[in-house]
Amino acid sequence: MTSESVVRVRASESVAADSRDGLRARKRAPRRAAAVWDPGVRQVRALDRLRAQEAVRDPALLPLRYARMASSPWAYLRGAAAVMAADLAAAPHSGLTVQMCGDAHILNFGLWASPERQLLFDARDFDETLPGPFEWDLKRLATSVYVLAEAERLGNACAEDAAAAAIDTYRTAMRRYASLGELDVWYDRITSDVPLRRLTSQFAEAAARDIAKQSRKRTHHGAARQLVTEEGGRPRISLDPMKRFDDGMTHDQRARAAEQLYDTYLASISPHLRRLVNRFERVDSVRQIVGVGSVGMRVWLHLLAGDSGRQPVFSQAKQATAAVYEEFLGPSEFTNHGERVVVGQRLMQSASDIFLGHMRIDGYDYYVRQFRDMKIIPTGKQIAGYLPQFAAACGHALAKSHARSGEPAAIAAYIGKGSAFREGILRFARAYARQTHTDHADLRTAIAAHEVTAAERGW
Repeated sequence: MTSESVVRVRASESVAADSRDGLRARKRAPRRAAAVWDPGVRQVRALDRLRAQEAVRDPALLPLRYARMASSPWAYLRGAAAVMAADLAAAPHSGLTVQMCGDAHILNFGLWASPERQLLFDARDFDETLPGPFEWDLKRLATSVYVLAEAERLGNACAEDAAAAAIDTYRTAMRRYASLGELDVWYDRITSDVPLRRLTSQFAEAAARDIAKQSRKRTHHGAARQLVTEEGGRPRISLDPMKRFDDGMTHDQRARAAEQLYDTYLASISPHLRRLVNRFERVDSVRQIVGVGSVGMRVWLHLLAGDSGRQPVFSQAKQATAAVYEEFLGPSEFTNHGERVVVGQRLMQSASDIFLGHMRIDGYDYYVRQFRDMKIIPTGKQIAGYLPQFAAACGHALAKSHARSGEPAAIAAYIGKGSAFREGILRFARAYARQTHTDHADLRTAIAAHEVTAAERGW
């Protein structure tokens, strides 16, 4: 037998073993049983799950967090990853482990530029990333489709089509990844045109023009034009009471933070990149308020200037805490949660930010990334016109990410060729979308009863 034949035989044996693992997983977690959602299994109120997160957040921003979550069921879902994590953990799971995104709702996918400046489509938020069962990400993705479709008043038919498209595309992509070699899986990329496929040519061309326009605007130079003012002859990041405010640090605090930055962030990136980072100096820093679920996390935006005088760079440092799944799956292997996020992102994405790193400042963990850098983050309104196509692209991206860290043959075998898996996920997602509306109403009731303080302003 030739060496090539030996390789083929071993590959066939490996795929067969993984497939058997997938079939055995059906006994641990029958696919149709995935449909079951029973709120009676909750041992802790959803509101109490949310309030348990208060200890690691800036208390001054908590009223704003609750105000944003109370604004709609969609906003509530975005901020309630901890609630859904506990609910997912209450039922049997497949045991087929991947690097989960952890917060795979539909607007946590988008476009950004690879180091080669190619726009790629991928998952984009990794605050909750952790190794765990693959189907938990799919359940959150499908649930988010139903909640977003209702928020955008798209109708049940559109919601059903979009949720089914996400799951079907995930299955098709995972079967393809199961047939590929390791490097082929690792090198696979999803380009910016994928979410626009199967659209009418006129709609696709208009969307493509919009993407190109946004990618030109969402650069460091574009951010500088929008965010930088001049005070006393020096550039400063403009302040906005709902987005950016003074960091409030003294000179000594900044000096101490700079020392810790050097000790931890620079140690987390490759030596050749330290040469690049050392060509920049900090010009100004502000605190940021970002997102819905992240409100209360400590986030800094830094304006850096290159030695050339021609290259402004915005760097964002965002606080990282324990993933919401660690209570149920065990603690992360990383002692710095910024490192947990960075490693998870690099595992899941085909290409990641070259500045991606982690650090620890005054006892808080952070991860560091470029701000904007051609990142295109969609809104519900923007994708409403082609929700099924966009959801399908999300399913593809999630399958790619899971195939990089898990065993695609085992996952493909577990899912199978029939409808059992899809119907199970869809039924769960419909039920959990209804639960999200109930939990959102409960939060509003708690605010009205002054059990929780919520305020858009005055925090």
